[in-house]
Amino acid sequence: MPVHRRSLLLARALVLTAAAATALGVTTGGSAQAAPGTPDTPTHKDVKAQVEQLYDEAEQASEKYNAAQDAQQRLQGETAILQGEVAAAQDQLNQLRGDLATVAGAEYRGGGMAQTVQLMLSTDPEGYLNRARTLGQAAERQQETLHELVTRQRRLDQRRTEASGKLADLEQARRSLADSRQQIQQRLAMAQRLLSSLGAAERTRLAVQDARDAEWRATRGTDRLDLGSAPPASERGAAALAAAVRTIGSPYVYGSTGPRAFDCSGLMYYSWRQAGVTLPRTSQAQAYAGQRVSLSEARPGDLVIFYRDMHHVGMYAGGGVIVHAPYPGAKVRYESVNAMPVAGVVRL
Repeated sequence: MPVHRRSLLLARALVLTAAAATALGVTTGGSAQAAPGTPDTPTHKDVKAQVEQLYDEAEQASEKYNAAQDAQQRLQGETAILQGEVAAAQDQLNQLRGDLATVAGAEYRGGGMAQTVQLMLSTDPEGYLNRARTLGQAAERQQETLHELVTRQRRLDQRRTEASGKLADLEQARRSLADSRQQIQQRLAMAQRLLSSLGAAERTRLAVQDARDAEWRATRGTDRLDLGSAPPASERGAAALAAAVRTIGSPYVYGSTGPRAFDCSGLMYYSWRQAGVTLPRTSQAQAYAGQRVSLSEARPGDLVIFYRDMHHVGMYAGGGVIVHAPYPGAKVRYESVNAMPVAGVVRL
């Protein structure tokens, strides 16, 4: 693992705060610390490796959580529509059946005599034939009604099948949501227990150092931020970037899309909504929301997707710098695009 990757992940994990954990229902009670020098005392290297892994797993679970939440909301709407269509179709079917029953009852009460026999016995054959033509037209309408009844029954059965499938998908989305939430809680709780072995003072010191390191990477070690002179790819890109920049200083909270707290993909979702564009909810889906361009062609407002599994995203601000929501305990900030491995750049 590259040095910059390992140090960044460690610093991220070191500032997992109780407030961030509380947002997901995590308890952060301290664990007993082993006496220095005993065999049970974890080394910094051990803590670093384990916490990096836990943080990665938590962030991956977070994007799965976002996807499951998005699917649940979509399926709830689709299921409600289908159930409404089923109810309406059943009402129409009941009405058609009632109409057919009325006609059948009238025929039965009329004796159901064959038309030829009725013609032979009629004292007014011409009048009967006129009535017979009318009855024939009525029979034809009855056949049409019967055909419509069968067609509507088939449609109703199809809608019921679709509704049952949606309900099954909705239940699966709910289970996935609960599973992802549990994974996040477990990873954060385990990380908290590991980090408690480093001591509060050291965690605070490393958190402060992490913020300084991010600023140093974004400014390339100078005292000013240079975002270059490349213009945004579009007016909407400029509006989205402006919205993202306005959120700098906002806290990171898993599953949040603003306006006061964000996770990584939630920040992109919120910023582009301010520009009139609705993005998919997760970083993986956002990776396919527009045209792929190379990093060398990146313009302000473009999305930058990070890591092979695309579980992190930021917005290109220019000059090799992004705006992103980094991790729990840290705030929305500028960061060097090279601080994490880039998987792709997306232009909307």
